[in-house]
Amino acid sequence: MVAQGFTVDLNKPLVFQVGHLGEAYEEWVHQPIVTKEGPRFFHSDFWEFLTLTVWWAVPVIWVPVAVWCISMSVSMGLSLPEIVPLIALGIFIWTLIEYILHRFLFHIKTKSYWGNTAHYLLHGCHHKHPMDHLRLVFPPAATAVLCFPFWNLVKLFTTPSVTPALFGGGMLGYVMYDVTHYYLHHAHPTRAVTKNLKKYHLSHHFRIHDKGFGVTSSLWDIVFGTFPTTKAPKREQ
Repeated sequence: MVAQGFTVDLNKPLVFQVGHLGEAYEEWVHQPIVTKEGPRFFHSDFWEFLTLTVWWAVPVIWVPVAVWCISMSVSMGLSLPEIVPLIALGIFIWTLIEYILHRFLFHIKTKSYWGNTAHYLLHGCHHKHPMDHLRLVFPPAATAVLCFPFWNLVKLFTTPSVTPALFGGGMLGYVMYDVTHYYLHHAHPTRAVTKNLKKYHLSHHFRIHDKGFGVTSSLWDIVFGTFPTTKAPKREQ
């Protein structure tokens, strides 16, 4: 199904076109088009709607879920001094999950028709249209599906009373991630910390896409040696 010399028509729905690029997909998807309005994905209005998410939907939907999970641990007898560290641990674990997913799944290299298509839907679309404001945060339907395996994974390694609080902390970490991600693309930071974080993330998009996989923090990039650095130019002898 891969077509040699295929050219993507940006005026037509993209999802089922990009697979035809084959090996050329990797280069194509990392040549960003900087517009706030993104392309159409599907002919179907229903499937198109499922790909569009306003940024504020993330905290509105998932913060209450996180609070409810944490309240479950309270109802099971955990005290505040026990719950607070679990929430903090959940947020911390999320930063590692964020890094692992971004580095090893979102940036997996593909060349088959369905591999390219799946990658474009998962993350490639964000690199091709990094300022698309309605496809920057993760769609709630997809997040809901992913909650089940993550819940069961936490449940596998913890006690019944610990699971909800730890999962709730991880959910809060996810909310922080998606909101921060939107902020870095569309806000104009005035403080040094957020300015540097924006510079660090946009470097991943526009300068070196195989470095800088963290979004809320550069910690794991530093730990695993993927922090983007600017090499000083060599002096002429």
